[in-house]
Amino acid sequence: MNTSATTPVPRALTAWSLIGLVLLTINLRAAITGISPVLGDLRDAFGLSGVEVGVLTTLPVLCLGVFASLAPLAARRLGTETAIAGSLLLITAGILLRVVASPLPLFAGTVLAGAGIAMGNVLMPAVIKRAFPRRVGSLTGLAMMLMAASGAIAAGLAVPLNDAGGWRLALAVWAVPSLVAALAWGPLALRGRRSPEPAAAPAAVPAAPEGSLLRSPRAWYVAVFMGLASLMFYVLMSWLPEIMQDAGYAPATAGMMVSAMMIVGIPLGFLVPVLAARMRDQRVVVAGVVLTMVVGIGGLMVAPAAGWAWTVVLGIGTGSAFPLAYTLLSLRSPTPSVAARLSGMAQTGGYLLAGFGPLAMGVLHSATGGWHVSLTLLLVLVVPELVFGMLAARPGFVRPVVRSGAPDGRLVEPKGLPAAEPVRTS
Repeated sequence: MNTSATTPVPRALTAWSLIGLVLLTINLRAAITGISPVLGDLRDAFGLSGVEVGVLTTLPVLCLGVFASLAPLAARRLGTETAIAGSLLLITAGILLRVVASPLPLFAGTVLAGAGIAMGNVLMPAVIKRAFPRRVGSLTGLAMMLMAASGAIAAGLAVPLNDAGGWRLALAVWAVPSLVAALAWGPLALRGRRSPEPAAAPAAVPAAPEGSLLRSPRAWYVAVFMGLASLMFYVLMSWLPEIMQDAGYAPATAGMMVSAMMIVGIPLGFLVPVLAARMRDQRVVVAGVVLTMVVGIGGLMVAPAAGWAWTVVLGIGTGSAFPLAYTLLSLRSPTPSVAARLSGMAQTGGYLLAGFGPLAMGVLHSATGGWHVSLTLLLVLVVPELVFGMLAARPGFVRPVVRSGAPDGRLVEPKGLPAAEPVRTS
């Protein structure tokens, strides 16, 4: 995987890297989505209270935010490939720990699996940026599509597996693909530790010096846009069934609406990154995503009886927003190192915000006795999503801010980084 811009990449290594990327992505959702359908059995088996069940469902998303910041540090100290192999081993260990017949291992395993998924989420854009610099759009799209599909498959198979062999089988089965993926990344990790750090792309892009992304406005634009896109998705995934049931739909139908929303997003997970990467300026895509969200949320407020129509519209909006934000992590980064750091920064804040979003919506619903105030708040949040999305989608790179060396120690942006992408990717 680690090759310089002037050294041809062996086809076998390229193929192995692609296999590793595919195996990584299919393990970044199953351990989360596969647990919700068997919550009832887990509650009965462990004697969990309602609060403990709520914590168990919220914990994975919070872990994605808490542990995302550790991934760039692990990549710098161990190497990106080694950190990814380690993240997959954490997912495997967490999944297996959850099948122990005790509440503490259940929660501890969820934390371990969440930590591994968080690291894989963060490092995936850096892998794509480094190993496939001319295929950022298509491979980000492939990764998004596989993540969505694997999450939907895990959720769909949970109940049949539970019926066939109990909740232990339903949870433990996902340790197999994560272990296979960890073994596949082993040779890449060994090679990565022996090879020099590569250039970011075939074009002459100066390496970005180490500096602070926290003082880079563009980094914050990307981070806030990703956070709000994540919040919209997790809020709707958590509460859309309740909203539809209160609108008069049967529980089974309301549950199918969430599945439909996720299924609509699967092809968009591929198409949106490919489209975005072919464009120098992605602001028109941001505008389209936000308009779709306004129509969908507004429709739920004024005409909830047309629930299926708004479900499809919201599936288009949420299924486009997160892949677009994920693509911007690569498109706005001049090097794989900056991509990993930007990904860590954006996903830390984004998933923490997303984790508290469903809780806030639930509190508002309980306080007001209806969904109008909650949906109004969601509609209001579309405004900053549009503003920060437009700013993040402008052409250019994130520029880490470094100390100038002047007596006053002021912070300046490094010189020499291009103002826009030198190569269009597909």
